[in-house]
Amino acid sequence: MIRIALDAMGGDFAPDEIVKGAVLASQELPDLEIFLVGSPDKIIQALKKHQEKGKLPIVTASEVIGMNEHPVQAVKQKKDASINVAVSLVKDGKADAVISAGNTGAIMAAALFKLGRIPGVERPAIATEFPLPTGKVLLLDMGANVDCKPKHLVQFAMMGRLYSQDVMRVENPRVGLLNLGEEKEKGNELTRETWPLLKQAQVNFIGNVESKEIFNGTVDVIVCDGFVGNLILKFGESLGTAIYKMMKKELSGGIMNKLGLALLYPGLKRLKKLVTYDEYGAAPLLGIQGIVYKAHGRSKAAAIKTAIKNTAEAIKGDLISSISKVSEKI
Repeated sequence: MIRIALDAMGGDFAPDEIVKGAVLASQELPDLEIFLVGSPDKIIQALKKHQEKGKLPIVTASEVIGMNEHPVQAVKQKKDASINVAVSLVKDGKADAVISAGNTGAIMAAALFKLGRIPGVERPAIATEFPLPTGKVLLLDMGANVDCKPKHLVQFAMMGRLYSQDVMRVENPRVGLLNLGEEKEKGNELTRETWPLLKQAQVNFIGNVESKEIFNGTVDVIVCDGFVGNLILKFGESLGTAIYKMMKKELSGGIMNKLGLALLYPGLKRLKKLVTYDEYGAAPLLGIQGIVYKAHGRSKAAAIKTAIKNTAEAIKGDLISSISKVSEKI
């Protein structure tokens, strides 16, 4: 039985959409036990709307950490916050992983305080999968570390390679360093100092890659600092949705356009599915001594369901044992 602790109070649409996503996942994956962590009254109210069969156990947490609260301070002061209680379930061996759509900094802080880092990893990183015409590309860090040193990017590369290989099932993943040019002399001080370190690291390093290469399928893992990574993540999310809306608008005027829209609509729906975070659910926090997934703050039921399914795959793939190999290669 796979056991997942779900922060039912984290995110913009909690607890209703979080609970609904858990119900949908439990219906598809009967070998799953999902603990709903948060206010029992609010969770029960949400369950009454959505639960059709089965039972999802509730774990009480009397406090919630808001999106705008100071992460470290809130985690320390609100001992009974839902994210603290959810992470404690993993620490105490009562759950195999934790998922939250709440405050990113609070999730990071709770995971670090309660679970700790994997030996050899100085900075845990958020890894996000981006869709390609065929397959996916993994980018990290997507926002956990705004300021990085070259050695941190090397560790991100190692963790990304292992995740791509053992969870995404990519054979000998190609690793690239995100930069503004392909030549090793290009970039800022961080990227120039990182290049030779990655060349010597035990990864399949193919050199610098420009942002235009993210979606062309020539690289499997792309490494950058969290400041750049988060900008790419937010821009990518908005661009995909904007393109979908523009295409729909352009094809909606006139009889011929409406006919074309009717013919293209199934394809547009598939495109929208590809570019929305609902399809990818959540991003793993790599480098923590426990499986921790961060879902998008605006996640609705479909995204939470996908997050739960992806987390279950990470548990089956023994993610922690895989990432622990980093310490052997430093």
